[in-house]
Amino acid sequence: MKKIIYNQLLKDITKFFILSSLSLSLIIWVIQAVNFLDYISEDGHGLITYFSITFLNFPKIFSRIMPFCVFISIFYTLCRYELKNELVIFWNIGVNKVKFINVILFFSLLFLLLQILLNSLIVPKTLDAAREQIRNSNVDFFPNLIKEKKFIDVVENLTIFVESKNENGDLKNIFLKDQLKENQSQVIYAESGKIVSESKNNFLILNNGSFIDVDKKNITSFAFKKTEINLAKYSSKSTKTPKFQEIATAHLISCLYKLNYNKNYTNLPSYFLCESKAENDIDEELFKRIIKPFFMPTIVLIACLIVLYNKDMFGYTKLQYLLFFLGFFIIVISEISARYIGNSKVEYFLIIPVIFFFVSYFFLILKLRYSS
Repeated sequence: MKKIIYNQLLKDITKFFILSSLSLSLIIWVIQAVNFLDYISEDGHGLITYFSITFLNFPKIFSRIMPFCVFISIFYTLCRYELKNELVIFWNIGVNKVKFINVILFFSLLFLLLQILLNSLIVPKTLDAAREQIRNSNVDFFPNLIKEKKFIDVVENLTIFVESKNENGDLKNIFLKDQLKENQSQVIYAESGKIVSESKNNFLILNNGSFIDVDKKNITSFAFKKTEINLAKYSSKSTKTPKFQEIATAHLISCLYKLNYNKNYTNLPSYFLCESKAENDIDEELFKRIIKPFFMPTIVLIACLIVLYNKDMFGYTKLQYLLFFLGFFIIVISEISARYIGNSKVEYFLIIPVIFFFVSYFFLILKLRYSS
């Protein structure tokens, strides 16, 4: 009988968790997808790149809201059981409250492991894959970004000004500035031109103009009747260097090992500059991935505190609000703790969620013994 009760309880918690987490994730995902439209409207990337980046950011969203969804799932399920007098029935048939809470607590370890898996492996991998899409993407929407009498600089080292543009895409009085090197640039003027697409690349065809090469010592110019510029050689100004959240956990740990012990644990990728000034950022990122999930048992215990009371008690509704905001407060603490790591060792901060857990657990046990 008790086994059936526990199975049904865990099933209800799981169902609500799946429903709430997917619903919230999809809402945030849609909002985030609107923000990603800048990759098309401002950076000129294509639709395939846009949808790939949007899809690959879903695991990050799911991982971020997971602690809150676990808390609200357990809290809501227990409140609903209390409202239907099911908890009273459980206690009357001999279900031990401590064992009841321990079952939920051990079950929540699955969520803990899932979040560590997401934070440490899946999320960095998907975010790096999204960055790879940007690195390998052509500026497919570049022709649509050309506007009359506006300076366009969506690609690196190239600025374009067009006086007029008609419906057929014909351009008049075109000025381009190509930053060849730090102290060397090339200015191109053409009376007319047009952007054409061939073999998935964009080419700018210019007519009746001149090249002006400018460097520190000389200015040279020569005219042309027709020239062609391959825009594929210019890359988007979108950030291509991986952020710390996109770097593999093993590489972050290896960098800390190198900085602290001056030894290489694994080979670091060429794009990752393992420097002492990055140590604080690495500590913060590792805290988010490995240590922050350990706040999960404390959040679960706070949700379980509702079993200490019943709906017939005076101020029960206020108590529900209090426990809800207490759980929300712990979630906020877990989010902001990473910002205050400073120069401390990241592993030392494991003691924070451990202290929160034992304080909550011993309070709950003492409260149960006192009430019994």
